[in-house]
Amino acid sequence: MSLTRRHATRLLLSAAAGAALPAFPSSAAPAETPVRGGTLNWVFFPEPQAIIAINTTSGTGQTIGSKINEGLLRYATDMTPLPNLATEWAISPDGLRYRFNLRRGVTWHDGKPFTAADVAFSLLRLREAHPRGRITFANVAEVRTPDAHSVEIALSRPAPFLISAFAGAESPIVPRHVYEAIRPEASASLAQTIGTGPFMLKEWVPGSHLLFERNPNYWDEGKPYLDRIVLRIITDPGARAAAFEAGEVDLGGNPVPLADLARLRALPKLVVDTTTYAYSGPQTQLFFNLDTGVLQDLRVRRAVAHAIDLKALLATVYFGHGTVSPTPVSVVHPQFHDASLGPVPFDVKRAEALLDEAGHRRGAGGIRFPLRLTLNPFLEMRYGDFIRQALTRIGIAVDFQRLDLATYLTRVYRDRAFDVTIESLSNTFDPTIGVQRAYWSKNFKLGLPFSNAAHYADPEVDRLLEAASVEPDEARRRALFVAFQHRIRADLPSVDLIAPSGIIVAHRKVKNFATGAEGITGNFADLYIDPREA
Repeated sequence: MSLTRRHATRLLLSAAAGAALPAFPSSAAPAETPVRGGTLNWVFFPEPQAIIAINTTSGTGQTIGSKINEGLLRYATDMTPLPNLATEWAISPDGLRYRFNLRRGVTWHDGKPFTAADVAFSLLRLREAHPRGRITFANVAEVRTPDAHSVEIALSRPAPFLISAFAGAESPIVPRHVYEAIRPEASASLAQTIGTGPFMLKEWVPGSHLLFERNPNYWDEGKPYLDRIVLRIITDPGARAAAFEAGEVDLGGNPVPLADLARLRALPKLVVDTTTYAYSGPQTQLFFNLDTGVLQDLRVRRAVAHAIDLKALLATVYFGHGTVSPTPVSVVHPQFHDASLGPVPFDVKRAEALLDEAGHRRGAGGIRFPLRLTLNPFLEMRYGDFIRQALTRIGIAVDFQRLDLATYLTRVYRDRAFDVTIESLSNTFDPTIGVQRAYWSKNFKLGLPFSNAAHYADPEVDRLLEAASVEPDEARRRALFVAFQHRIRADLPSVDLIAPSGIIVAHRKVKNFATGAEGITGNFADLYIDPREA
C-alpha cells in the first residue's frame, strides 16, 4: 500500500514539512534576532501533582511537562501539523496506517539516544494509562519500528482526529529505558523526569518552586534562548496579582482573579492575551454523580439545570470573558457544536415544580435534600459559590467542599464521595478526544481522573460516539455529534456551562510565549526576554 502525505478530517498539511510557524500578534517576535540568556519567572497554580502528561490530563502535566517531553509534531495557529521529533509523516489512503520519520541526532537529557523504540513505548503507554489516550489510541492495533528512526502505526479502524493528537502536551514521548520500570499509573521521580525538550527539570521544592535549566544539547541548534525558568507556585490569587504588579513574575496562564484583570491590563509593562488557542477547546461542566439516589431522577437533574442562569454565571464569575456553551461540544468547535439546542431556560419556578413533582417538597427550614458540591481547583471558588447559591434558591442544601487538586481527584474519581462537581474538561482539539471521555461508558474506571465523572452509561450514546470516532466524512461525523448532543440534553448527565476565554498575563519583555495552536502549553523553545522592555 502506498502512503500519501495527506491530512485527516478538517485540517490541511503544510506544503513543506519545514514551513514556518506563525505567531499570534500578542506574543509575536519582533524583527530583531531573539536575545539569548535570562530567567523567566513563571507563576503557576495549583501545586503540581504530576509533571509529565503520560498518564494524566491534568493541566499541570500538560503545561509544565511539555517543556521537558516533546511530541512528534507541533501545530500552527490553524492546527496545521509541523515537524518536531518527527520530520516527515504520511497517512495511507484508507487512513489505517501512519508513518513517521524521526529526527536524527536527538538525545535524552541523560545522553542516551532517542529512537523509534521510545515512540512505540510511549504511544502504547498513552493508550493504556492516559485518560484521553485510551480513546485517542483505542484503534491502534500495532506500533512497528522498521528501524531506529521510523515508526509505523497500524490502526484497526480509521481515527480521523489522530493527526492532531501528537503535541507534547497531549501525547508526550518519554524514554523507554526510564519509564518501562515505572508503573503505568505512577509518576516519575525528579531524577526520572527526563525528556528531549529544551529544558531540564533540576529542582522541585513543593509549595515553593520548580527550577528548569537550558538543555545545552537541544536538537534545535541555538535554542532555547532562556538560561532557566523558575516556576513559582503561588496558590493565593491575590498574591499572584500583586506579584505581577510588583514585577516579581513575568508570565502566567489564567493567573489572576478576573476582577483584577482590567487593572493589570492598564499597567504599561503588562500584556493580557485573551486568545482562545485552538488546541484547548475550553469548556466547563456540572456533572451529576448518577450513583447518588436522588440524582437518578431526571426531574431532579432538570430542576438543577433550570436553576442555573448561564448569562449571570458568565457575567459574575467570568466578567464576560467567555461564551455560554450549553452542550457537551463546545462553541469553540462550530463545525460540530449544535447551536440550535441553546441553554436550558433559566426558570426557578419550573425548577421548584419539578422538585415538588419528584416528591422533594420543602421541609424544615425550606430544605428539600442535601447535596455535596465539589469544584476542580483550577476554577475560581466563586464558581462554586454561584452554583451553591443557585441550588440553595430552590431548596437544595449544598455542602460546598473546597479541596486541593490531589484531594479533589481522589474524592471525585476514586472514592466518588460527591454528588455534583464543577469540572473543566476541555474539548481539546477534537470532540472525540475531549468529549467522549466524559460520556463513554467504557471510560468509567475508578481512579481514572478527568473521565466519566457522572458514571453515565447509555448504549445509544456509546454507539454515536464510537461511530463519530471512526467516521472520515465530516458531514456524517457532524450529524453523529449533533445526535449525541440531543441525546445528552434529553438525559442530562451534566449541565454544560461556559467556554471560558484563555487568559495569559505577561510582562512586555517576554516574547514568543505562545507561538502556535498549543498556546502556553508549547515548549517555550522560542520564548526570549527582551531587555529593552524590562
